[in-house]
Formats: sequence, C-alpha cells, structure tokens
Amino acid sequence: MMQNVHLAPDTDEDDLYSGYNDYNPTYDTEELENDTAFQQAVRTSHGRRPPITAKIPSTAVTRPVATGYGSKTSLASSMGGRPVTGVIQDGVTRPMTAVRAAGFTKAALRGSAFDPLGQSRGPAPPLEAKNEDSPEEKIRQLEKKVNELVEESCIANSCGDLKLALEKAKDAGRKERVLVRQREQVTTPENINLDLTYSVLFNLASQYSANEMYAEALNTYQVIVKNKMFTNAGRLKVNMGNIYLKQRNYSKAIKFYRMALDQIPSVHKEMRIKIMQNIGVAFIKTGQYSDAINSFEHIMSMAPNLKAGFNLILSYFAVGDREKMKKAFQKLIAVPLEIDEDDKYISPSDDPHTNLVIEAIKNDHLRQMERERKAMAEKYIMTAAKLIAPVIETSFAVGYDWCVEVVKASQYIELANDLEINKAITYLRQKDFNQENEFAQASIYADLAVSSDRYNPCALTNKGNTVFVNGDYEKAAEFYKEALRNDSSCTEALYNIGLTYKKLNRLDEALDCFLKLHAILRNSAQVLYQIANIYELMEDPNQAIEWLMQLISVVPTDSRALSKLGELHDSEGDKSQAFQYYYESYRYFPSNIEVIEWLGAYYIDTQFCEKAIQYFERAALIQPTQVKWQLMVASCFRRSGNYQKALDTYKDIHRKFPENVECLRFLVRLCTDIGLKEVQEYATKLKRLEKMKEIKEQRIKSGRDGSGGSRGKKESSAGSDASYVDPLGPQVERPKTAAKKRVEEDDFADEELGDDLLPE
Repeated sequence: MMQNVHLAPDTDEDDLYSGYNDYNPTYDTEELENDTAFQQAVRTSHGRRPPITAKIPSTAVTRPVATGYGSKTSLASSMGGRPVTGVIQDGVTRPMTAVRAAGFTKAALRGSAFDPLGQSRGPAPPLEAKNEDSPEEKIRQLEKKVNELVEESCIANSCGDLKLALEKAKDAGRKERVLVRQREQVTTPENINLDLTYSVLFNLASQYSANEMYAEALNTYQVIVKNKMFTNAGRLKVNMGNIYLKQRNYSKAIKFYRMALDQIPSVHKEMRIKIMQNIGVAFIKTGQYSDAINSFEHIMSMAPNLKAGFNLILSYFAVGDREKMKKAFQKLIAVPLEIDEDDKYISPSDDPHTNLVIEAIKNDHLRQMERERKAMAEKYIMTAAKLIAPVIETSFAVGYDWCVEVVKASQYIELANDLEINKAITYLRQKDFNQENEFAQASIYADLAVSSDRYNPCALTNKGNTVFVNGDYEKAAEFYKEALRNDSSCTEALYNIGLTYKKLNRLDEALDCFLKLHAILRNSAQVLYQIANIYELMEDPNQAIEWLMQLISVVPTDSRALSKLGELHDSEGDKSQAFQYYYESYRYFPSNIEVIEWLGAYYIDTQFCEKAIQYFERAALIQPTQVKWQLMVASCFRRSGNYQKALDTYKDIHRKFPENVECLRFLVRLCTDIGLKEVQEYATKLKRLEKMKEIKEQRIKSGRDGSGGSRGKKESSAGSDASYVDPLGPQVERPKTAAKKRVEEDDFADEELGDDLLPE
C-alpha cells in the first residue's frame, strides 16, 4: 500500500517556497518503525545506493519539489530529463532524510523553528586551555626565545655594543643546543630546524670576529663549513679568509679565499671580483707582486674599479716596471665614476616647482655618496701621481708633468690644477726652491698688480716679496710699509717686514713688529717663535725661554721648540731642565741627530754609559755611513766594562770601515791587553794605514795633489773620523766639558777619540 505525501493543511499552494518565506514541509512518518518493507530495505541497502540508471518500478511516484515559483513540478535529472524517484518496496514510501544537513530534524515536525546554524542550542563551549606543559609547546616557546636572542644580538652589534652582542649570541647558542636535544626526544632528527641552527652559529661566529676573538670565530665557522647539511656553507670561507688576513696569516688567507672562490658560481661576478681583490691584497702583503698583478689585471679587464686600479699601480711600482705603471695610471683614470654631472642640479627654467625639486635633491644622500666617490677617486689619482712621478721619467718634474697631461685629457680636468699646486708644494717640502724660481715672471706680474691698483695691500706685499728674494731688503721694507699704510690690519705685510728687519739686524724694530702682530694673532705659533728667536739673538735667554714656554703651550708636541728650550737651559747651566726638554723632544721626534747626541753625551757625563748606548745605536741606524756613531757605541761598551762586547763591536766596525785608523788603534790595544793572537794582524794594518796617511799629508803640504788636495783632506777625515762638520749645522750646543774630560782620562782614549765622541 502506498502512502502519499501530504501538505500541511494550513499551507497554501502558492507559498510553497519563496526567497522571503520559510518552507517547513511535514511528512507522515509515524508508522515507519512498524513498516516491515521499509525496515528490510534499510537492513539490505546499508552502504549502497541504487544507480541513477536503475530500473524504475511501476509503483514509483514522483516526489513534489519546490520550484520557488509556487507550483508543483517534478525534479528532472540534468541527464535525460527523467524524474528522480525513490525505490519503494511493498508500496511504502522511503522517508526523505537528505534534508537533515540543512537543519531539518525530527524535532521540526513538533513545531520547532528552522535553525540551520544551531543558535537555539546556546553559546559554544569555551576553547580548551593551551597545555603549557606539553613537549610541543615547550619546544615552540624555546624556539621563539632563540630567535629573539639572535635578533637582540644583531641589534646590539649595530648599536656598537659588541660585548652585549656576544653575550646574547652565546646565550642563543646554549638555548639552541637545548632545543635540539628536546626535539630529538620528541620527534625524529629530520624535523630539526636547520635554518635556526645555521643562524645561531653564523651570528655567534660574527660576534666572535667583531670582538677580535679570532680563534673562537674560526672554530665556529669550521663547525658550519664541515656540516654537509648546510647548503652553500662553503662561502663562509671568505669570512675565514678575512680573519686570517687580520691576523696577518696571509698564506692561509689566500688559501681560504681560493677555496671560497671555487664554491661561488661564475654568475655571481661581483662577489668573485671582491674575493679576487682580497687575494691580490694578500699577495701584496706577502711580497708576491707578480701574483698580485695577475689578480688586479684580471679585475681591471672584467670589472674595473678604483681600488683595484690603485693596487695595480702599487704592484707595478714594487717591481719597478715604468711602462706598466703608466698604463695602470691611465686605466685608473679611465674607471667610470657613474655619477651625475653638476649641470644636472642647475635649474633650466624659472619654474618654482622644478627649482624646489632640484634644491631638494641637490644635497640628498645619493648626492653625498656621489661626492664621496669622486673625492675617493681624486685621492687615489693624486696619491698614485705622487708615487710614480719620480720613477716613470728621468726626473720628478718630467714625471709629474706627464701625470698632469694625462689627467687633463680625462674626466678629472679640475684635478690637474691641484696636481700643479701639489708639485710646487713638493718642491717646497724638499726645500728645492730653484725648481719654481721664476722670479722674473713673478716680478712682472707683481708690477702689473701694483700698477692696476696702487692701494691694494696684497699687491704691494707680493711686490715686496719679489724684492726680498732678490736681496734688496731696504726696498722690500718700503713696499711692506706702504701696504701697512693702506691697510694696517694686513698681517702678511707686518710679518714680512719683521723678517726684513731681522735680515737687516734691526732687532728692536723687528721685535716691535712681532709684538704688534702678537696682539692681533694671540695664538700664532710662528709669531711666538719669532719673538723668542729675536730675544735669543738679543742675548736675553730668560725672555727667550718665557716666550718658548708660551709656544709649547700652543703646540706642546713641537720637537724643535722643545729642543730649543733644552739648548737655552743648557746654556744657562741647568742640566736637569735641559735633559727634560731634550728628552721630550726626542720622544716626539726620535730622529733628530743633535738631540740624540746630546742625550748620549749627557748619560756619559752622568756615568750611565749603558743608557747612552741606545741613543748612539739609533744614530747609527739613521746615519749608517757615519762611523763615529758606531765608535761611540763601542766606546760605551768599553767604559761600562764589557770589553768582549766592545771588541766584537770594533771588529764589526773594521769589517764595514777597513780604512778607519781609530778603529784599528783600539783593536790593537784591546787585543794586546786581552792577549789575543790577532794583535799582529791589526798592528800591521794600522802601520800601513798610518804610513799612507803620512804620505797623503806630505803631498798636501807640498802641493803635489793640486786640485785633489781638498779631496785628500776630506778622505783623511772620513777615514779616521778625527773631526767632522755636522751636516745639520751647529744648532744645539752639546754638553762636552765633563764628558770630554772623562774620555781623555780613559786608559784607551786619546785626543782623536775624544773629538769623535763630542765634536765641536
């Protein structure tokens, strides 16, 4: 028996379904539990569904469905348009259960409202609390902490706090090892976070290197490099090479740079160029200039840059290849700067918006970088020109002129003028005034300047300078006076007229000029020195000392002013103050021969010959061809009682200066007293040299040598070194009375040796 589906009695046929009305169909399902056919169908069709093409029994009935337009229609299949029907056994209709997913339940038959979202059931239960004690959660929190420590370490490094950065990096390393152990206990080793491990180790190595803990940094890098699980870790050998370079272990630096170069593919050209540049620098450090040249030439052919070009010039300079130096200098100048010209920042119109934009970008960060790059290029070119100019041509001037011409033909046209000025400054530093002595031209231009503006103080001062150079001091003073009458604040004219009065020995007028200048320029070191020098010339040492004290308060490291103070105190008999200032002068400038000699003689005078040795040894290093310094060293050993060391020193002097008579005399006397067999050999050489000396002196007296007489006298002086003229001039008066007396009282000393120790 078939049971039909009925609409609810209160449901109108036109309101079956619409977009604004809920449709709640009810079905008669009260007898389904007692329907044996339905229950049998349920038991036998569990998990199966009849196919769409199943044969439709004749007892099937089409189910009415809602169309949304208020009419009953049959639901047709999209395939063939056949109505979809349920299989019915024994005339029992199968219940419609497919609507339960949309919220239709059995409770809906009892008058409950349609609630597809289940809102009638009340609020959802609260989320389960996170289990903080679970191993997964602990691992996650520990991993988060490690990442935070690495970030804090990097931030501390960027802020300059290297110690804190290292502590954070170490802490991150410790926690990361704990994290790895916990992961191994919970999961398989394949789930370990390798990226985090790599970051922790790399940051730790970087912080070790920043704190100059190079051994620890190398060990950490080695751990990363040896781990095959870290991809591209071989590139870190560049960092290891940098550390070895800082440690001056250049062979290992080159080795690691080359290993890193093998790890980097050829597509990364910039990185490979940088590594090759480091290799070239390491070759220069080790003196392997040919290998350095190969590296830098490759760089200049592939990707030329300023540093590589400059280093290539240095390498060619080291091997002395003139032509290659010229070519490398041209390559350096040809390196493109890749910066904008200054014309870009000039407004082409009166448009205010354009002018505002140009003004904004005129001094931005990019423009500042361009200026720095240009300044660096000019520095490299200027340094290279000063380096190669003396060697690429027959003279410094010719070489410098070649460099200037090359620069003029390049993009650095303005730099050519700076090179010209630098050339003149180089001559001034070398005190080679004759190289730029176009005084006639200077005088002509000075006359033109004065004729164009007779009341210009600068023109009158320059004219006075040209007259001063020619030695006409009276006329020069007139030009300086005229300049001062036109401008009383012209300090150049006032200073120059003071120098002119010094030349004319009008010391009172010169002092008056410099005192006036001191009132204008209170802290001028040149003016203070001139005042002190004038008081010294006026034989007023107390005033000279007072003004020199003011001078060293302005320039406390001026070694010449300190030595002058020592000289003045020595002339006044104050040896302790003299020693103090001489020692300070030596400390700031340990190459002044006069100061070294005074200090050595002072220690001899105070019977501390051992301390005098270091000063005379330094003098021997500065002037290795002067035998007197080495004789003084040997004499100090002898005075201190170290006769064996003195003998060895005299023998060494004899090997270097076999014609020195004084050295042979001491060798003969020392060997005689010690009882050495070599005494006969040295005595024979001494007799031969003394005889030759007598013959030369007789020839000089008889005039047989002619023009060679003066040369013979010079050779005699060099051979015996009995007396000499100080090449630096007698600027410092040395303590000689007591020291010379002690030399003369020595058993082995004689008059000539005393002159060697303390020359007049």
